[in-house]
Amino acid sequence: MAGAGGSGAEGPAGPGTDGAADTAAEGLAPAPAVAREVFGDRFDAAVRYTELLATSGVQRGLIGPREVPRLWDRHVLNCAVLAELLPPGSTLCDVGSGAGLPGIPVALARPDVSVTLLEPLLRRTTFLEEVVRELGLENVTVLRGRAEEMVGKLAVDVVTARAVAPLERLAGWGLPLLRPHGQMLALKGDSAEQELAESRAGLAKLGAVEWTVISVGEGTLETSTRVVQVKAGESPGGVKAATRRAKAARAGRNAGAVRGAGTGRGGRRRSR
Repeated sequence: MAGAGGSGAEGPAGPGTDGAADTAAEGLAPAPAVAREVFGDRFDAAVRYTELLATSGVQRGLIGPREVPRLWDRHVLNCAVLAELLPPGSTLCDVGSGAGLPGIPVALARPDVSVTLLEPLLRRTTFLEEVVRELGLENVTVLRGRAEEMVGKLAVDVVTARAVAPLERLAGWGLPLLRPHGQMLALKGDSAEQELAESRAGLAKLGAVEWTVISVGEGTLETSTRVVQVKAGESPGGVKAATRRAKAARAGRNAGAVRGAGTGRGGRRRSR
């Protein structure tokens, strides 16, 4: 796990220092007035993040050039309003975080929430680590890996995802990472109701006990964000996930026992 805290602007290796990437991208709209309301005292950091998406994010192939004029409305603010659904002081994992959407806007809007950006591709985690350092986001950690590899190693209150996979497949990845009675929030747009209708049986097998489609950002955004909210029961991810968590726990205990057997008093290795 790579820690991604820190403060201050990054030096020469920063994500916004490749020539034109150090300036605002052509076509990027100014921050709308509502952004100040959503991000509060982290508004300047939100502006900088959006600039980085429009410059370095485009150059690295993480954001399509045609998305630049609508980054604020369709991407950054669209994601940030998920903050309405998060309990105070909760932990969150953004599965398949990509360019940091929705994880970074949520972390900016809710500094009380501890966010893990989970992403398997190195070029994306490199970008995320650079951005998080530059923005000084002490409540964010970047973790390279796949969700299925983290069962038993990572447990959070909330899992988020956006444009990652069909709902049932996404639930198979995300629900096993939840603590009992946690929730998965999937941004699904106009397809939300249809995907949910097709996934009910699969969700139940994965330990979900409640699911619905809700809108967030109403009264704040011109177009509200459609979210599939899936709430887990006592065993998030179902029987298979419970088995994997138990195996991971046993492996951890065995590793600890081996380490303990190899040390004597004061933590020094025994001599034969």
